[in-house]
Amino acid sequence: MRYVIALFAFSAIVAASDPGPVLWSAESLKHIDKRLASKLNDKKSASEKLGQFDNHLLALVRREGTGDAEQHVKVADIFFVISGEATVQVGGTMLNGRNTAANELLGNGINGGTKSRLRSGDVFHIPANVPHQVFVDSGKQFVYMMVKVDEP
Repeated sequence: MRYVIALFAFSAIVAASDPGPVLWSAESLKHIDKRLASKLNDKKSASEKLGQFDNHLLALVRREGTGDAEQHVKVADIFFVISGEATVQVGGTMLNGRNTAANELLGNGINGGTKSRLRSGDVFHIPANVPHQVFVDSGKQFVYMMVKVDEP
């Protein structure tokens, strides 16, 4: 239990400042993932911001269901797949896109684009301003480290 409390405190410190090099051990990520599994939203997704740095942030994401289509006008996403698998559709045109925050859109889906199957160990880069959507098959899970990089 002390380990989990220390991890919470460490996460808060990292989120508040840029401390330089930071290591998240495989063991600590497993603890965070276990916590996320109990906090899934209505889209069967949960995430936890691990650190905010000069031009990027890191978060651990767990999905057990398909998400909305997303488009981040000025932010690229990089997925480092930890476990599970999913299909990611990128490109094309977002359907019924709506602004949810500055330079952030959500939609009902994507018309066109390409689909890629992601599995444990894969790394996937999605440039800024490109619609994308993550599909997770029923009964499956998809856990990944997400890096969001501000692009000029």
